[in-house]
Amino acid sequence: MPAVEVKDVWRSFGKKTVLRGVSFEVEEGEVFGLLGPNGAGKTTTLRIITGILKPDKGDIIVYGKSVVREREEVRRMISYLPEESDVYLRLTGYENLKFFAMIYFDDPKEREEAIEEGIKIANLGDAIHNLTKTYSKGMRRRLALARTLMVRPKLAILDEPTSGLDVYSSIKVRDSIKEFVKKTGASVILSSHNMLEVEYLCDRVAFIVNGKIITIGSPEELKREFNAKNLEEAFVKATEVGEGAA
Repeated sequence: MPAVEVKDVWRSFGKKTVLRGVSFEVEEGEVFGLLGPNGAGKTTTLRIITGILKPDKGDIIVYGKSVVREREEVRRMISYLPEESDVYLRLTGYENLKFFAMIYFDDPKEREEAIEEGIKIANLGDAIHNLTKTYSKGMRRRLALARTLMVRPKLAILDEPTSGLDVYSSIKVRDSIKEFVKKTGASVILSSHNMLEVEYLCDRVAFIVNGKIITIGSPEELKREFNAKNLEEAFVKATEVGEGAA
């Protein structure tokens, strides 16, 4: 059974249809990428999977539970990193992790284990005890990612995890995601504009344009399918084919 099944999901805002029958599956332990331009429907798809938004039509099954009918049960299995997520600037890095752990765990031992895990994922050294208002954007993003992954969700949903970060910070974030999946066997769904990031991180990728999935495959499969040197070129060719068929 797939970890996630997205089934014919439609969503409109007013008269604008944002998602048009989006369907895909994510296997357990897989990193699945949604790749598309601004306005393609990536963030809307992720928010529907988390239960933040409801689909107009369709359903999402997460580890056998329906997001539409069993939203609270699904949300207990999920951790979500929005693109605009930030940290509490008046707290230290450590205090941010502790605060989040207290929300998730009642047991003191589980809380401490989660905090220690978060410290490792953030990899901020002694700066973990500094106020986060002194952090760079990259440091804050690494802390936000640590806060998301330290609770060991069965499914982590990451919206543009390295958006606006420099090369060094982006590498740190990508390595943390890879290590998380290797260590826990959890599934990850992420959206990104960064083709290099998607090619490095993702087992499979879905190209989404104008609310529709154009094609799905591993980065290597997509490059072969579209006779492309890299994923960026494959995406451009796939988009041209999709528009031609519309």
